[in-house]
Amino acid sequence: MQGNSKQVMPQQRLFEGERGLVLTGLLGFLLAAACGIWTLINGGEVAPGGDVSKAFSFNAALGIFILSTAAIVPFSGMGARGRRIFRRVYIGLALYSCGAETIQNFRGVNPRFVDSDSIFDQTVGNLFAFVALFLVLFYVYLGVQFFRVKAYKIRPLMALSVRYAMIAVIISFAAGIWISANQGRYTGAEGNIIWLHGFGFHALQAVPLVALLAERVRTNAFVRHAWIHLAGCSYLFGLGAIGWQTMNGHTIWEWSFMPMAAAFFFLISLATGAVTLRRAVFDHKPDGRNKASGF
Repeated sequence: MQGNSKQVMPQQRLFEGERGLVLTGLLGFLLAAACGIWTLINGGEVAPGGDVSKAFSFNAALGIFILSTAAIVPFSGMGARGRRIFRRVYIGLALYSCGAETIQNFRGVNPRFVDSDSIFDQTVGNLFAFVALFLVLFYVYLGVQFFRVKAYKIRPLMALSVRYAMIAVIISFAAGIWISANQGRYTGAEGNIIWLHGFGFHALQAVPLVALLAERVRTNAFVRHAWIHLAGCSYLFGLGAIGWQTMNGHTIWEWSFMPMAAAFFFLISLATGAVTLRRAVFDHKPDGRNKASGF
């Protein structure tokens, strides 16, 4: 029987169908916990060049990153085959990264900047560089999906927020490549690239969270889109200020224009989330059911 009704896109949920990525992210947290306990008991440094505390931070960061990825993949608009390929490849890359980072640091070897004549250690380090490259390439592939109409039709606000987050993630990946080319995180007199690298990835939690809250607010689409644009743009401007400060070889913790500008923009992004949260809570109270309008 034919009809004139429009086809309705299925409403996807967070983490839907991504059990493998979720378990991989949780494994990162488990390894981070083991490394953290070891560091508290024995200290981080392992002669001659390992540092278990770095494995702790790496595994924790990768765990958050993989879980955040698992949360947004259902909204990408990719087909079952595309998601399956991305999932399997990314799980494999993440497992290698966690394994190399943890095992090599416990063995006393820096897995990324290898200072050893061992063929094994050199091979692990070289593979790590290729793994990092593929992590970037496959994530760019995922990011592109959110700039297509199909993803926007599934959940418009979520797709818009992830677009901003993906730009921030690309900046983080660029900072990671900068660290590798620089053979370390420090640049200039006091610059530390790791802050730019880390803050960019956290956009995957910060901006989509605003979208999740905005979806629960009973107001017009323009206002909800405006909140996401404000949160996303502010976050990117904050990253830009950090990047400029770091490129000039200065710490982001000094009292100067760029660090204060970064703090200002991040506060704007945070305040936007707080306003959206307040409205979402208000609109779901029994006495606020019919009061949502405008800001």
